[in-house]
Amino acid sequence: MTAYDALLVVSFGGPERPEDVVPFLANVTAGRGIPEERLRVVGEHYYRFGGVSPINEQNRALIAAIESDLTTRDFHLPVYWGNRNWDPFLTDTARQMSADGVTRALAFFTSAYSSYSGCRQYRENLADAVSAAGQLQVDRLGPYYNHPGFVLPFVDATVEALQRLAPDVRDGARLVFTTHSLPVTLADTSGPDGGAYVAQHRQVATWVADAVAERTGVTRSWDLVFQSRSGPPTQPWLEPDVGDHVVGLHAQQVPAAVVVPIGFVSDHMEVIWDLDTQAKEQADAVGMAFVRAATPGIDPRFVTMVGDLVAERLADVPVDERRRMGGSPAAPDRCAAGCCPNPRGPRPALAGSDEGASA
Repeated sequence: MTAYDALLVVSFGGPERPEDVVPFLANVTAGRGIPEERLRVVGEHYYRFGGVSPINEQNRALIAAIESDLTTRDFHLPVYWGNRNWDPFLTDTARQMSADGVTRALAFFTSAYSSYSGCRQYRENLADAVSAAGQLQVDRLGPYYNHPGFVLPFVDATVEALQRLAPDVRDGARLVFTTHSLPVTLADTSGPDGGAYVAQHRQVATWVADAVAERTGVTRSWDLVFQSRSGPPTQPWLEPDVGDHVVGLHAQQVPAAVVVPIGFVSDHMEVIWDLDTQAKEQADAVGMAFVRAATPGIDPRFVTMVGDLVAERLADVPVDERRRMGGSPAAPDRCAAGCCPNPRGPRPALAGSDEGASA
């Protein structure tokens, strides 16, 4: 059995009071030269919710549930929490872990898919934190987009969302799977990651749509769309945008849209603002029936999944023996060389890559 002495939950972070909003956004956009006045405009959606993002409270609930699950399994692993962009910062958490005597830890990212922003950037930020913490090794748990504990909660949530539609539009409803948009250059199918980001989302959408059809007796068309794009309008990002797509469906006389945010593990700001607020307003404006499925959050299956991922590593289960949805293989423990490259050039990344610290 491999020896680990802690689990580190790594997340994005978010403001918890109005005065946090601009400093938080400055951290998120560091190096892009965005003036403070522009950050205040961007931060308006946070101010509409009292300057508080729900992500930190959701992470606290998830961590408490993970701790309970690990205790039930008799895994004696303290659970730490570090964010990339707001308190508790990764660097502070890594230093605390080192001070507590932790020497080797597993890291669980609140990001299920392969991409630069969803995996490699987490590894880069974690590498910076670990390098400042002294004698500490952290191994990341791999992408889990194809784990039943992540996929099956979306199936139940989609069926529940369909039930909230009026009977006269329910059978004709379109499933609209959505995730965070990326610059097209980061999702290039000719790159070394083989366009994994889009391909993985399409696989999840297929699993969910097929399971929902089996549960409801109705086969529905579905689409994969994107949201939350940023950056200059001249830079191509993955499209179509979820709000524009829903309006377009209405023009095609589709009676209802069930939006399923498969790109997200919890109902944080990009869900409650981009979907529950903006996309819903666009749908309401044209008279389109619109419902949104819940994210996994602290669904017991999702919590158990984290413990299962830890168990696989503690027991040294070979990757080729770990099976996922539809018999698909688990993601490797180590990233392939050149996977999800940093568009700004090589940077040190968390160990757990075939490139090691020079990734």
